[in-house]
Order: sequence, then C-alpha cells, then structure tokens
Amino acid sequence: MGTTTKRLLNLLLVSVVAGSTLAACSNNNNEPKESADPAATTESSDAPAETAAFSDISTTIRGNKAPTQEQMDEVNNTLNDTYLGDLYDEKIPSHYDAYPYKKDTTLDIWLPADSQIPEMNNQVVQKQVEKLTGIKVNFITPPVGQEADAFTLMMSSGELPDIVIEPERYPGGLEAGVKDGAYLDLTDYMDKYAPNYSEWRNSDETRRKTTVTDSGKLLGFYGIAPYSEWMWFGMLIKKEALEKTGLEVPNTIDEWHTFLTKAKEVGYSEPLNYGSTYGQIFTGIINGAYGVWDWTFMDADGKVQWGPAQPKAKDYLATMQQWNKEGLLNKDWATADFNQRMASAISDKTAVMMDSPDTMWSYWKQQNNIDFVGALNPVLNAGDKSATTYKNFKRTGRSAAITTQADDVEAAMRWLDFAYSKKGWEILNYGEYGKVHLVDETGKPYFQPDSYIYKDPDGQPVATTLVKYRMHSWPDIRDEHNSNPLIVAEGSYSGDIRKTWTENMDTSVAMPPITFTTEEASREAELGNQLSTLRNEYFAKIVKGQLPVDAYDKFLSEAKKMGLDEFLSIHQAALDRYNAR
Repeated sequence: MGTTTKRLLNLLLVSVVAGSTLAACSNNNNEPKESADPAATTESSDAPAETAAFSDISTTIRGNKAPTQEQMDEVNNTLNDTYLGDLYDEKIPSHYDAYPYKKDTTLDIWLPADSQIPEMNNQVVQKQVEKLTGIKVNFITPPVGQEADAFTLMMSSGELPDIVIEPERYPGGLEAGVKDGAYLDLTDYMDKYAPNYSEWRNSDETRRKTTVTDSGKLLGFYGIAPYSEWMWFGMLIKKEALEKTGLEVPNTIDEWHTFLTKAKEVGYSEPLNYGSTYGQIFTGIINGAYGVWDWTFMDADGKVQWGPAQPKAKDYLATMQQWNKEGLLNKDWATADFNQRMASAISDKTAVMMDSPDTMWSYWKQQNNIDFVGALNPVLNAGDKSATTYKNFKRTGRSAAITTQADDVEAAMRWLDFAYSKKGWEILNYGEYGKVHLVDETGKPYFQPDSYIYKDPDGQPVATTLVKYRMHSWPDIRDEHNSNPLIVAEGSYSGDIRKTWTENMDTSVAMPPITFTTEEASREAELGNQLSTLRNEYFAKIVKGQLPVDAYDKFLSEAKKMGLDEFLSIHQAALDRYNAR
C-alpha cells in the first residue's frame, strides 16, 4: 500500500474518532462553546467603522527611492495607507477600526511547515502584522513531510489551536469539520468581525461564488486574488535546442515527435523531461491533445467526465510508449523527485521541461544562464486550439478556519481579516517598506534592484527570499502577477510565458472549485483514491512497455467495476450545486 493510500485511510479513520472526540470538546448541535462566541469575548459595534482619518503622505512616499528612517517608520509602524493607489477594478477595503486589538491576546495557529522558513514565529512579515494588529500569534508547525500525520494526531487528540491553515485536510473538508465540531461556522460573524474580507469577496461574483458553500455558509477565509491568475505549468524549451535542431517551436504531436527526435540526434540524450513522482505525466499537457485529461473535466454539454476514460486514451498511450521506446523521455520519469529533475534540467541531456517558467527562470536562466521559450500545449491537428483544464477562479493561496476551541474568536477573525485590507495586502505581498519594497509614482509597490528580495544580506536565493520577506501562499489578497519576485525580476520573461499560455488556450473544460457534502466526501475520496491508483499503475506500465496498449481495455473495465459512474455522479451533483450558488 502506497504512502498516499495509507494517509488517506488514516484520515478517513480519524474522521470517526475526531467526530466523537471533538463533539465532547464542544457544545451539542454543533454550536461553539460559550467562550468561543465572538459576541461574548469583547464589546463591538454591529457595523464596521470606516478607516480613521490619516494625514496624506502620498506626496512624500510615492516615487521616493531613498526614504528616510522616519518615512519608513511612518509606513511600517502605522496603519496609514494613503500613499497606496487603487490598482484593480475593485477597490481594496481599508477597515482598521479594530486595530490595535483591545485585549491582550495570543492566537495558536497550526500551519504546515515550509522548508525555506526555519522558524515561522520569526518570519518578518508576520511580526509586522502582529505589531500593527496588536494580536500576538504562536505558529505550530509540524516537521516537513509529517504534516498529514501531525494533522491526524491533532484532530484525534481533541486539543485544537485557535486557527488551522489548510483546514480542508479534515476528512470530508471544511463542511465535515464544522459538522463534527472541529471548526466554527462563521456565517453570522463575517460582516461584523471581518469587514475587509466580506467587502472584498463580495466585490466580484467569482470571488463570492468560490468562497461560499452550496448552502450559503461561510466557513473559512480563502486566498482570493484581484484577477484570475495566469496558468503556471507547461512545455518549456531551451533556446539552444531550437538553434541546434534548426526547428521552430512545435505545435502538433507530430511536430513534437520530429523536434524531440532531432534533439536526440544533436546530443540531447533524454530530450523530454516527461514526468516524476509529483505528477507531470498526468497534467493534461500532452494527454490533453487527445482529450485524455488527467482527471475530471467538463465536456461540451457541461457534464463531468473522467479524462482517463476518453476515446483516444489508447492513442495517447501508444504515442508515449513509442516515445519512451525511442529514448525521447528521461529514463527516470516515473521516480524522479524535484531535485533529480532539476539536476537533469541543467544538464546536456534535457532539451524540454514540463514545469513552471518561474521555477525554470531560477534554475535555467538565473543560475545557469540558459535561455528558454514556452510552447502552447500540443494539439493533434494543425489549426486545433490548445486547451487546458487549469483555470484560476480567483481562488488562490491557502485557506484558514477557526476552531471551536478558539478562546477569542473575534481576535482570530480580526487577525485573519487584516490580510484583506489595503495595508495587509501591501505587507503580505511586498514585505517591509524600504528594505524590501518601495512605492512608485502611481502608488504601486515594487521591489527595487537592491531589495532584500534580490540581494539578501544572508546570501539566500530568491526561491528562499520570496517566503522569507513576504508571504507567497496565504489566506490574503494575493497579487501574484505584480509581487512574485521571479516574475517581476529585471529581465524575467516567465510572466510573459504564463500570460501567453493563459490568453491562448481554451479553458472551457476546466472544473470550478466544487465542494462535496459530508456524505459525498468520504465516498468520493475512497473512489478517487482507488481510481487514481489504478490509473497510475496501468498508464505507467503501458508507457514503459511493461504492458501492451490493449491492456487499457482491462483498465477501463476495472475502473467501471470500481464505481466510475458513481464517482462521476458525485462530481456532477457537486457541479450542479456550484452552478446554482
């Protein structure tokens, strides 16, 4: 049994234990315990007050490339945001009346660890948020790689923190966690204690729709962007490979075969870095040309279908089996981890990567001066439009939930809500004013050339500084296109590639972020895990040539016996409810 399967079974098992354990730690009828009722923690007005009046400092901050210490302190140590411009179609809220918070409060926050941040409690952005909100926090981070087990143990123990980041780890998701008494239903408290989040999520229909349950409940705080973020993963070709082969960027599957064959002839021994243990084999990049999407998708009639069960699956598998036999793929595609893939990428073996242009900007261009270009997802026939199942529905980053054991729910909501204010947006995306970012003449923050992001005093690379001096994935308003330092670095073209992909690919097959009922969730997880394992085993063995292509027929028969139709009906019901929100 694989690690993923074991963890899933553990989580499914603990849902029963956690449900009974947590029920004993909270009141009946799924109500928060008395001390967790926001109305009982502090006295607050029924409606959020508008921002207190600040002196307008835009004339001294905008366009200032050498701010004084006094000016930096004014920006970093106060809630004054008058120097920031309105950069999007919808205005970011500025409700600060709750800060500094009126009670001495410390929140315990469970957060999966980031290997790039040795100690989250010393992260500079979070220390600044703590100072401005007046709410102290204590991050609880399990060791990297042990998050699933740590989460399971925490839930089964019944001893919960105030806030959980990535609460959807709970078996069955957020709704199941609320039903079992782990998380609070925040619906009645949002307008009162989270005015910034409420205003921002309601300022756009897509943001509203993707942050509410099918029944209209508000159960957590989601990362929600000002726009639909560009797609981030695709085909990337070394420029030198194009020059050596004398070929143009390929488009059709046949053109790709010609290019890879020629690349092998001119010295790239394993020209296509095809896949790894984290899933490139099933991302819909190559298989999408055949309509064999990696997982669920919407057909032309808006009905949910399963990619591996589509008519041209055998054609796709036959193609990849042939490419593998011809030595066009990296030999370790089925087992290579991230570090192994990157080592191959910078070697003379690889001509093409299936990866993020942000990542390859760092590994190829910045570290090894290897230029590259992006290619649209392959198509079968010339004239066909490239397509992808990836579409950003303005939901991004991470989510957060407040538990039923939170001692001061208003404080927890106020702390989370700060991330959706204009000041919070600036700090979380761009870090400290002066050392990390400045503000241009229009009121837009930017990373100056000598920013700590690019010139870290400790000599750490951008891959580390982007989480050391700012928050890259968080429950906030993420400004990915403007504040991702790998995109906006001088000379970087990773953002151009991502933008081109997004604007030139059909996303009509993309599934929105649907949610399952508590009853559906456990069955969907069970069926999904079985189908995923079955697909992985058959597809990998067929591509390797360990099974003939005709073994696909047995795979499809087994998938149907496992409950593929039931799996699809669960997804269809969830999609129908989402469309009705």
